[in-house]
Amino acid sequence: MIRVGIINVTGYAGAELARLLYLHPEAKVTSVSGRSAAGKPLAEVFPHLWPLDLRVSDELDDVDFAFSALPHTASAEAVAPLVRQGLPVVDISADFRLRDAAEYQRWYGVAHAAPELLAEAVYGLTELHRPAVREARLVANPGCYAVGALLALAPAVKGGIIEPDIVIDGKSGISGAGRTLGLTYHYPEANESVSAYALEGHRHLPEMVQELARLGQKSESSARVTFVPHLIPMTRGILTTCYAPLVDGGAGGQAKVRGIYEDFYRDEPFVRVVAEPPQTKHTWGNNLCLVYPTVDARAGRLVVVSCIDNLVKGAAGQAIQNMNVMLGFPEATGLDQPAVYP
Repeated sequence: MIRVGIINVTGYAGAELARLLYLHPEAKVTSVSGRSAAGKPLAEVFPHLWPLDLRVSDELDDVDFAFSALPHTASAEAVAPLVRQGLPVVDISADFRLRDAAEYQRWYGVAHAAPELLAEAVYGLTELHRPAVREARLVANPGCYAVGALLALAPAVKGGIIEPDIVIDGKSGISGAGRTLGLTYHYPEANESVSAYALEGHRHLPEMVQELARLGQKSESSARVTFVPHLIPMTRGILTTCYAPLVDGGAGGQAKVRGIYEDFYRDEPFVRVVAEPPQTKHTWGNNLCLVYPTVDARAGRLVVVSCIDNLVKGAAGQAIQNMNVMLGFPEATGLDQPAVYP
């Protein structure tokens, strides 16, 4: 049994890691940290986690594998010493997603705390980088918006069927903002309202551009990507709709596009190409990404809709999927469960 530690269990992603790992047959959470709750029983901080008989500490005890659910900048400082000691780590923060330290500083406003590790960190969208994840000791879990967008677009970009002029519309539940209090997420402010934000550039955009450029084997400067995120008054879920001009103007039709997507994801355990536009409720609580590609024949444009649970496939579930690959477990171990419905 692998001993697992969770750094910053007191956030939504950390708590979701603990919940999902409770049922993992090969891994057991033996240590959790969270300075705001240090010394308290985990069940006192999160009553729904009562089956885990653990106490929150300042730092992790001896473990075989670690997840970091700290915020960006703080995560790199905590993760770097563990990686240098040889401990395999999945970092859920943004600290190791971008390969360029200068690009990281541009988007996050601080110098990177461990730039020497950026070259070896593997971008942990398992569906795109499985062989590298298998050999990695440090995996950077993707941003939640990036997961939905990249899985929606990867077959089209890899197949060369769209022009490099992409619009991504993302709509997320409020849990994506984390547990930090803010007026924007206050119930009277968010309820019965939908709002766009970060129109000047969301921090998940550079990782989208980085990975789309790699898929298309082009420079990042050649990728024209517009991303507009929206806040939706629901707890979980991300609905992403992506638009891009088709190279052939849509001459191949719906059947051609659907065939490309089905071939690309044929053997993937957590991506389903579905027959009808999906809803966020269809992925609530599980690690699936549902993808629906279609063609706007009048405009000659590809339209792709994807759905994920931002706390599972967009965070904790994706992280466990990466852990399974890193440790040689079957990829779906502990994650193969249906969504909660209704």
